[in-house]
Amino acid sequence: MSHADTLIPLHLCVLTVSDSRTLAEDRSGDYLAHALAQEGHRMHERALLPDDRYRLRAQVSQWIADPEVDGILVTGGTGFTGRDSTPEALLPLLDKEMPGFGELFRHVSVEEIGTSSLQSRAFAGLANQTFIFCLPGSTSACRTAWEKIIRAQLDARTRPCNLATLRPRLKE
Repeated sequence: MSHADTLIPLHLCVLTVSDSRTLAEDRSGDYLAHALAQEGHRMHERALLPDDRYRLRAQVSQWIADPEVDGILVTGGTGFTGRDSTPEALLPLLDKEMPGFGELFRHVSVEEIGTSSLQSRAFAGLANQTFIFCLPGSTSACRTAWEKIIRAQLDARTRPCNLATLRPRLKE
């Protein structure tokens, strides 16, 4: 069996951005934590922070500085309300953006929520060899992103290519 025929377990963090939820009420974070574990990945750390761009940036900076962390799933703060600041907080940390993720997420979301998908500022990118995926706060949006995009890209068995097998080459 070749290396590409097996799952490469990744160490992932989950960050929920919410001014109104606690970890006990965090269904979106719960979904992501369960989904990544179900696929054989490992939860490195989980946190919930209010929508404060400096606290978000500090937490994500800590995780991207940790060589054990392969990726971060962020849920919440990607809308248009006054407090939504995940893009403003985290885009400056990216070394490379992954514009196709946001475009694909909005495209896939049209099937579920119609033109309301244009209100999502979901995005992804790479910071210090760590993948960062920023998703809306709803559980259904997290499910859509995980099941239709992220799960396959974090699976080394996905053909023709995937992010999991790309990891060793990120330092080139």
